[in-house]
Amino acid sequence: MSAIVAPSGVDRPQLAAVGLLGSAAVAFGVFLQGFVMVEPSPHELFVAALIGIWAFCGLRLSRFTAPLFTLLVLFMIGGMLSLTMMDELDVAPMYMAVSGFLAITSIFYAAIIEARHERLKLMFQAWVWAGVCTSSLGILGYFGLIPGGEAFTRYDRAMGAFQDPNVFGPFLVAPSLYLIHGVLKGRLIDLPLRTLGILVMALGLFLSFSRAAWGLYLFSACMLVFILLLKERTGAFRLKILVIALAGVVFMVASLVVALQIPQVGDLFSSRTQLVQDYDGGHLGRFERHRFGFLLSMERPLGIGPMMFSKIFPEDEHNVWLKSLTSYGWLGFVSYVTLIVWTLSIGFRFLLLDRPWQPYLMIASIVLLGHAGIGNVIDTDHWRHFYLLLGIIWGCGALEYRYSRRSQARGLQKTTSEGAAA
Repeated sequence: MSAIVAPSGVDRPQLAAVGLLGSAAVAFGVFLQGFVMVEPSPHELFVAALIGIWAFCGLRLSRFTAPLFTLLVLFMIGGMLSLTMMDELDVAPMYMAVSGFLAITSIFYAAIIEARHERLKLMFQAWVWAGVCTSSLGILGYFGLIPGGEAFTRYDRAMGAFQDPNVFGPFLVAPSLYLIHGVLKGRLIDLPLRTLGILVMALGLFLSFSRAAWGLYLFSACMLVFILLLKERTGAFRLKILVIALAGVVFMVASLVVALQIPQVGDLFSSRTQLVQDYDGGHLGRFERHRFGFLLSMERPLGIGPMMFSKIFPEDEHNVWLKSLTSYGWLGFVSYVTLIVWTLSIGFRFLLLDRPWQPYLMIASIVLLGHAGIGNVIDTDHWRHFYLLLGIIWGCGALEYRYSRRSQARGLQKTTSEGAAA
């Protein structure tokens, strides 16, 4: 673990072995994010232990990630203050405990990425394996191809090893983008395996019948191609990206047409493609609840407390901005908005620089921007992979700041040396 100070008497091979073991453990923790059927899930138990061990061994937090830490602390303070507005706490303290834990994971990921950027590759590879495995469970369960397959579906929608199709679908977008990036820029020999992974996750995402996930996938894929076209300067490479991207679109459309020939799929697809569902635009539907909720929040600076919105209105907020107001108060809302804006500014500021961590920063930034968009119609505040995205971007941002400082120091040293020689 490169973020840990080696004690005396420990040689380099031993330290390298410890670092490799630590990186493998982090990758396994990312893999477990794809399996959240119960709470606390194996991911929570494993990562909590991992953070504890890492902290005991001397995990370092740098000043480059201090804003992330500060904003998440303010966000949690807002949540704790909202608890004072509740007559009966019920499950609210546990809700805040989960929020606090996820905030800690975000800081943890940022710190270990800053310490060693090579971990990013392992983390994304683990995310791909998690996406393929949980998608396979969702697909097999949806078509009843395995015993007990109904455990991986809900409301006739695939949800993999998750509790909600609306979380399962968005979880698959970042690993899909990682494979798409590999197809566009990687070796041809890896093309078949990457294509297979893309197709498995695309089918799983499609069968989740989550409109937010569909929109997120389409937006993210288009953004990835656009940024690569913007970044690459050679005409031949741009032509390669366009040809592969267009071929991929044709293949995906053809696959969609085939899937829609199955009555079970076609009927639900026809229903889900309606832009506004009954529960969106009806009396006290999603959008009307949003309006009433924002008006209510203007009168409650400290919020109304977690899980209270559904006791006032028929359902939960289904809007992460409103959720931050009701469950974390004005302080939490301002902290959350600042965090999202600051994080996206880091991601897109360094997006086109030629660095080893640039592909991972690009993917995470695109997907986080998409999550900010779908946050208007869905709650994302307890999505584990959302906090992983935050950690990735802040960790890469810290790497960039360190790189810039070292480059400036080398430039100053060179200028001083040249001046002395003259």
